[in-house]
Amino acid sequence: MLRSPFFCFFIFLLFINCEEKSSVLIKPEKTNKEAKLIQEKATEQFVKSNYNNAFYLFNKSKIAFEFSRDSSNIVYNLIRMANIQQINGDYYGSKETLTEALPYAKIDNNYRAAINNFFGIADKELSIYDDAIFYYNEAIKDANDQAAKQSPLNNIAVIYIKKKNYDKAIKILEGILETKAFDNYEKSKARVIDNLGFAYFKKGLNEKGLQLMNESLELRVKSEDVYGSIESYLHLAEYYSKIDIKKSNEYAKKAYEIATNFNSIDERLRALSFLISNGSDVQYGEKYITLNDSIIKIRNNFKNKFAKIKYDSKKEKDENQKLRLEKAENLVAIKEAEKDKIILFSTLIAVVLLGVYLRNRYKHKTRLVEIKTAYDTETRIAKDIHDGLANDVFHAITYTQTQPLTNESNKENLLQKLDDIYSRVRGISRENNDIDTGPNYANNLKEMLSTYNSSQTNVIINGVEKINWDSIEDLKKITIQRVLHELMVNMKKHSQAPVVSIKFNTDSNSLIINYSDNGKGCEKSKIIKNGLQNMENRILSNKGTITFDTEPDKGFKVKITMPK
Repeated sequence: MLRSPFFCFFIFLLFINCEEKSSVLIKPEKTNKEAKLIQEKATEQFVKSNYNNAFYLFNKSKIAFEFSRDSSNIVYNLIRMANIQQINGDYYGSKETLTEALPYAKIDNNYRAAINNFFGIADKELSIYDDAIFYYNEAIKDANDQAAKQSPLNNIAVIYIKKKNYDKAIKILEGILETKAFDNYEKSKARVIDNLGFAYFKKGLNEKGLQLMNESLELRVKSEDVYGSIESYLHLAEYYSKIDIKKSNEYAKKAYEIATNFNSIDERLRALSFLISNGSDVQYGEKYITLNDSIIKIRNNFKNKFAKIKYDSKKEKDENQKLRLEKAENLVAIKEAEKDKIILFSTLIAVVLLGVYLRNRYKHKTRLVEIKTAYDTETRIAKDIHDGLANDVFHAITYTQTQPLTNESNKENLLQKLDDIYSRVRGISRENNDIDTGPNYANNLKEMLSTYNSSQTNVIINGVEKINWDSIEDLKKITIQRVLHELMVNMKKHSQAPVVSIKFNTDSNSLIINYSDNGKGCEKSKIIKNGLQNMENRILSNKGTITFDTEPDKGFKVKITMPK
């Protein structure tokens, strides 16, 4: 099967046109890698308590992950940012950050539980206790295991203690210890035991309360939970404030020292408040006032800084997005212009290839016609020799073998047979040798047609001399003579026509030949079977037309039109 080079090239053009415009977009893999590195730096700063830097880097990492739509890392960064805000007393700001994180938390229950737990902490510190309990309960619903449920349960119990609903707090805390979910988590278990002891103490069960608070402190010291021990010392300071001022002050001072080391302002203020209440030195009162004023300013500064970081980042993100879109649009425009040039150039090449292809196809088709014509001619010559000459020669040989050639009459008959054979051979030779397309073309054409005159057939030729044969191409002259010869052969074999008429005419653009005979004729459906397909191929290959008009017993007509 022929493969068109134009078709192949057209497929190539389609491939070019299907090039995706997304090539101008940022690759997600590269963005994710950069965002992850920023996130790691943020965690390092958080561990070092460099909260400003940590918050800024977590926010920057979050924005980078937004380009790749990595929900898991986006929500992680936002939770970390909310945690930093709460550490620095920006509880309202932390709630805004947590609200931003909620849509991304749908993918993971653990993230939803953490968000709700931080919501609860914020509302607890803002003394919005009912809302805090609601969020803690939501965190419990989202928790994946028993251990994860216990932390928000403990926080609910702390709120009930603040609300002086000690029975509810005790019930929750005892339930936590009964589940043994914290047996492998000493720090968490110590926190629950301490809260339970403090609840018993606030309810009036002092002995049981003291026992549990001391048990918790021992467990915290054993597990090296230095920060957690601050709460134990504060609870014990409050316990002894009514019965032993000296011991109360000792526990308060220990809490103050550890809180100072950890830069935990709220715990320092609580410790100072016990020392002041217990009538200690005036210096503690002055420290309290100075520290309280300082922490208010610091926290206000933190709030402003966190808000400014988020605002500046959003502004930078919007500007970067605008620049990125402009760059993408410019790249698309450049690529479109380049693609237009490629398509234009490719189209020109395709047109040239199409022209070459069609020309070669035409040559190929013409060559096929010539080969088929040559084959048909050779087949006809072979048939003429076999059907006519071979039989005549055989009869002549048989005649010499059966008749005495000494007889003058027999000798004359043999000579006549040989003369007929010679005439037949000359006729076949003349029919198939090269055609002279020069000045003698008209005479040779007329002579060829005249050879079919006989006692049975009268061939009438009109107008052949009136044609300006010099204005007609040589290939068309050859085609005309071959076609007319085949018409005459067909007439001799099939029509047995008494009269044959061949008329030549011209108009401004074409040569017109009308052939007609009054022979047997035939059905139009049998024309190709009678061997006339070859002459039709010859005419069509020269951009001419040929029409046949015949019916049984009504003769045979052919009209040939050939452009000059």
